[in-house]
Amino acid sequence: MNWEVVIGLEVHCQLRTRSKLFSNAPVSFGEAPNHAIAALDIALPGTLPVLNGGALELAIRAALATHCTVHERSIFARKNYFYPDLPKGYQISQYEEPLATGGHVDLEPTDGAPRRVRLTRIHMEEDAGKSIHAGSSTDTLVDLNRAGVPLIEIVSEPDLRSAADAAEYLRTLREIVRAVGASDADMEKGQFRCDANVSLRHPGDARFGTRTEIKNLNSFRFVEAAIHSEVRRQTEILESGGTIVQATMGYDAERDRTYTMRIKENADDYRYFPDPDLIPVVISAARIEEIRASLPELSAARTARFIAQYGLAAHDAAALATKPALGAWFEAAAKIAGAKSAANWVLRDVLAALNERGAEIAQAKLAPEAFGALVKLADDGKVTAKNARELLAEMLWQGGDPEALIAERGLAAVSDTGALEAVADEVIAGNEKAVAAFRAGDAKSLNFLMGQVMRRTQGKADPAAVREILSRRLGG
Repeated sequence: MNWEVVIGLEVHCQLRTRSKLFSNAPVSFGEAPNHAIAALDIALPGTLPVLNGGALELAIRAALATHCTVHERSIFARKNYFYPDLPKGYQISQYEEPLATGGHVDLEPTDGAPRRVRLTRIHMEEDAGKSIHAGSSTDTLVDLNRAGVPLIEIVSEPDLRSAADAAEYLRTLREIVRAVGASDADMEKGQFRCDANVSLRHPGDARFGTRTEIKNLNSFRFVEAAIHSEVRRQTEILESGGTIVQATMGYDAERDRTYTMRIKENADDYRYFPDPDLIPVVISAARIEEIRASLPELSAARTARFIAQYGLAAHDAAALATKPALGAWFEAAAKIAGAKSAANWVLRDVLAALNERGAEIAQAKLAPEAFGALVKLADDGKVTAKNARELLAEMLWQGGDPEALIAERGLAAVSDTGALEAVADEVIAGNEKAVAAFRAGDAKSLNFLMGQVMRRTQGKADPAAVREILSRRLGG
């Protein structure tokens, strides 16, 4: 409670191209080391970079989707540093004149209040190669397959205040770049990873504390864990009277701790200057608008449409709209089940099941049409809500036809009023004490009697119908 956590993220997102940013080498995953390279990637003398136009358009799509201002002119620069997996001795990136600035990402509202993470900039750059230590303390192997792979770096303002918010921001951002086709953003393949800048300050203090940067976090779980670990470390230092040193940190997942890799460099340490081998990138305002027009519906517009078209509450509409894949899944189901029922089941039951596994809707095997059919069966009283939820938990990961599964397992709801009345009469006759207690004013006894009816019908009776029958039979 003595400290406010301040977090900004730098996300490196691999663009969805077949070739690299400045060479014709293929972008591939799983190739044998140093087999997806061209002369430029290994810095052979005399080689010159040529910008991949497809990568530029994908970068613009991502920038527009996050409400950035795309500049008609941007400059590629050389970021100079020496590392074995950077053969040229510099990385081609953008610095003073990036592709896009400003922008924002909206998160799901909390307690009805909107949450917005501002963006500082989006710039293009090439990836570096990969150093492999292979268990040796003295030898390092270098794989340059990744060198030159096109990236955008999406830099946020320090607007995040918790590790959970940071993970939610990343999930939302990944959904956006996937939705507009800019990136596959597969974290297991290193296509979507981030550096987290973390600092602490006293609540109400306008000044930021000294930040540290945790490098190369490639899963939502690691992002949260690393931030929690760094917050603990900084808290211990500050509360013992120490000071935070600006540094680049690594995260050791096995020990759940961050550690100092090097004292943080500043921008002037990289000696940025415009790359003399690349002319300025110039794109017309008309072309930018053409790309904007080709984008799919974005979250703000989708939220407004869900409210107007389906009559959803603003909070529910935003929760579905800010996750494009989930929103599309909901809409397909809503054509069968009805929008409000489908939304209620998605936000309550489907999201709970996904969160339990840390999964996305794309990983589920249940078709949205089958989900809609299951919800409609429950709404129509053909299966109880309890049995429908149990089926949903299974079908999400195994798929299947709800009607067939209900018939196969004998889960169809008992809808014959005469049959339910007969069971209710048996329960009333066999539970005289509970009946007397209810008639004496103990309303809870009705729940006991309902439970007996549900047990005798193997949970297939509609609870509302059972309550109505028992109340009528008991005269209350």
